[in-house]
Amino acid sequence: MNERTSHRVAVIDLGSNTARVILMSAVPGYSFRLEDEIREVVRLRQGMTTDGLSPEAVERALSTLQLFSRFCRSVGADIVLATATSAVRDAANGPAFIAQVRDEIGLDLRILDGEREAYYGVIGALNEVATDHCGILDIGGGSAQLSEVGDRRYRKGISLTLGALALSERFIDSDPATKREIRALREEIEIQLDSIAWIDELAGKELVGLGGTIRNLAKIDAAARGYPLNTLHGYSLSRDAVDQSIADFRGLSLNQRQKIPGISSDRADIILAGALVVAAVLRRLDIDKLTISTSGLREGIFFEHYLRDLPEPVMRDVRGFGVLNMARNYRYHEQHADQVKLLSGRLFEELEPLHGYGPPERGLLAAAALLHDIGTTVAYDGHHRHSQTLIHYNGLSGFTPRKIALIALLARFHRKGKPDTAGYEGLLKKRDAAVLTRLAAILRFAEFLERGRNAIVSDVLVDWDDEELRITVVATEHPAVELWQAERNAVPLMESAFGRRVRLRWEGEVGR
Repeated sequence: MNERTSHRVAVIDLGSNTARVILMSAVPGYSFRLEDEIREVVRLRQGMTTDGLSPEAVERALSTLQLFSRFCRSVGADIVLATATSAVRDAANGPAFIAQVRDEIGLDLRILDGEREAYYGVIGALNEVATDHCGILDIGGGSAQLSEVGDRRYRKGISLTLGALALSERFIDSDPATKREIRALREEIEIQLDSIAWIDELAGKELVGLGGTIRNLAKIDAAARGYPLNTLHGYSLSRDAVDQSIADFRGLSLNQRQKIPGISSDRADIILAGALVVAAVLRRLDIDKLTISTSGLREGIFFEHYLRDLPEPVMRDVRGFGVLNMARNYRYHEQHADQVKLLSGRLFEELEPLHGYGPPERGLLAAAALLHDIGTTVAYDGHHRHSQTLIHYNGLSGFTPRKIALIALLARFHRKGKPDTAGYEGLLKKRDAAVLTRLAAILRFAEFLERGRNAIVSDVLVDWDDEELRITVVATEHPAVELWQAERNAVPLMESAFGRRVRLRWEGEVGR
């Protein structure tokens, strides 16, 4: 991955509905990335009685865990962190099952109690979503966790038996569900929400959602809206969209639900129950949307290991590290990117009276400056398009979909082409076409002032009148290549963006 020493961390999550293993490649203190993931539906809670897990469910789980264990060995995982959640902790034969896994597979499964499960979900979410104070809702197969976050720290949480599979098995026998079944299910949800003494403390706060049910609801909504990005990082799922999905689910048979665009076919039989939980929480907290985190429990367990040297395993600047993490994973040229960031920042400052933008737009420019060349890891030819694609498909932790789109477009237009927002219209605001053009002009100018990749240009100064924009390039020696390249490739866009003729001049650094 790079010259630094990396190691592989596998996290196995045996849930009530689904078992997953993720493989993370990590360079301590530098970067991490998801290398692989396997998902298998085990329905561990299915058929559970007072005697515990059913023999059929145990057999499915053992078979899946055996495959996961072999996978971890074959890929050379240095560390394997394996956990089990509500189905195993609730089962009378849970301890016997854990012993059987250890004896037959050689895997030590750690049973997470409800609060610990909530904690790990919070840690995963906080390392992806830039929020300080919020509620976090995680709906799994057997349970749902509701937590409170303050000052980017886990404050408290509770686990409720409101998992999509558990509720479906308990209340829904018909296809589609009857009015009576749905009424009974809703009553149970309200009873359990009433049991949370501190739930009113979350009223009106931002709500972050994670877990397979919530992500699937977001995918359904994204498909219906023609959402352009390939990632749900920071996706906003509205209460209206959840209510619409519930109405659709209620009127369709299982076979019909499985054909809904965006739905996971193996969740179609249980997603109604999960959607009803989401809707009830949104109503109870009197909020009209939640923000999607694609990271949750598994990632939280990983971050506890990866950030173990911090007082809390949560990055304070999730946006800043998210950009650096992507840049490092795609082997960016650090000195060049830093210099482009510095020069584009100086141009932004000098031109501020003309463009009128502030810290949010400067943050977009800084991110694009660090990421503009990551596409060269694919190929130099067309690398500006490759950079856009990598940002488009990966997303960026801490950024909203709108900002991810703008950063991707800035990378796309950092070297040539007339900036346009084609393909992202549904995400962007009317004013974003002008924002994109002006920031792209600044980024492109900085890129060509660093054309020699030698940091010969140390600063830029700008003054103007109604007709002319005068850009003074400060350098230790005459930057002939940089001025030539900027004149040919960056000046036309700068003139278009700021409505003035551009004149370049050089000032020796010593003479300043």
